[in-house]
Amino acid sequence: MKSIICALTALALLSTNAVRGEGEYKLIKEIPIGGEGGWDILTIDSPAHRLYLSHATKVVVVDLTKNAVAGEITDTPGVHGFIAVPEVDRGFSSNGKENKISVVDLKTLKTISKLDSGANPDAIVYDPKRGEVYVFNHTGNSATVIDAKAAKVVATIPLGGAPEFAAVDSGAGRVYCNIEDKSEVVVIDAARHEVTAHWPLAPGEEPSGIALDAAHHRLFTTCHNKMMEMVDTESGKVVGSVPIGTGVDGAAFDDGTQLAFASCGEGVTTIAKEETPQKLTVVQTLKTERGARTMALDPMTHRIYLPTAQFQAPPSPSPGASPGRPTIVPNTLKLLVYGPADAAKP
Repeated sequence: MKSIICALTALALLSTNAVRGEGEYKLIKEIPIGGEGGWDILTIDSPAHRLYLSHATKVVVVDLTKNAVAGEITDTPGVHGFIAVPEVDRGFSSNGKENKISVVDLKTLKTISKLDSGANPDAIVYDPKRGEVYVFNHTGNSATVIDAKAAKVVATIPLGGAPEFAAVDSGAGRVYCNIEDKSEVVVIDAARHEVTAHWPLAPGEEPSGIALDAAHHRLFTTCHNKMMEMVDTESGKVVGSVPIGTGVDGAAFDDGTQLAFASCGEGVTTIAKEETPQKLTVVQTLKTERGARTMALDPMTHRIYLPTAQFQAPPSPSPGASPGRPTIVPNTLKLLVYGPADAAKP
């Protein structure tokens, strides 16, 4: 009898782990990128099987069917992010060092024109319902709104602080954006192009990544005090949180699996399950590599992609001087690809 009870208990634990997805993600492959310089935001056009990775002064285009570099978009100084808008065969990049937005032909990868933005354009998202691109100006404390079809700036929205990542809720007619220096989320009315609410994130501090579960009215925002917070988009209240690693930057949410991800520069990605709209539970602490702080999710394959590279220690500082930062070893940039165990099978 005792052995039967033990067996049933073990079976129950296995079933619980399977539902939560514990231990499910594993390394599938690495995609070499190469080149020199740093990187920042990456985005995926899932139907086109393309990934766009910002890399120093260019955007690297990766073919996700071949898992190889397919081309690059040049003349994007200090690029932070790129978003593809297939409906108009154009893409838009945020060029931080020239305070401009490149308008790019998705077929040729050539720049068509450049638009003025606020200071240090950074994160970039697309609202398909209104056909508008939002570029968030980090030191300009504003958002530049672009009509994607006309390729023209239609509004500039003051945000009252330094914006980080953003998420679009087309059904609600809203755009949500983390304000890093105020530890809050601002709510933008997409029709009126103005901020309508400020939601404090306490106890979360210095939010960076953000992701949306539109069906259950939940935001997931990743904070630098090692927390992922779940926010109710109807009340604006924090309704749950889980611990994450240090040096977080990115976030993602998979509607198909109800998993939320927080990519952290220390070399871990925290994976949490939205068990109910009131319950968020860590199901896996995925070991990645140092520097893998940004990420993108492919909702079709459930795979996540994280860029990183090798680092070398800085020279020893002179007496009394602060230690320098590690430098990136040239030609070591790569994409780490993780996914569910069954996705790793050939």
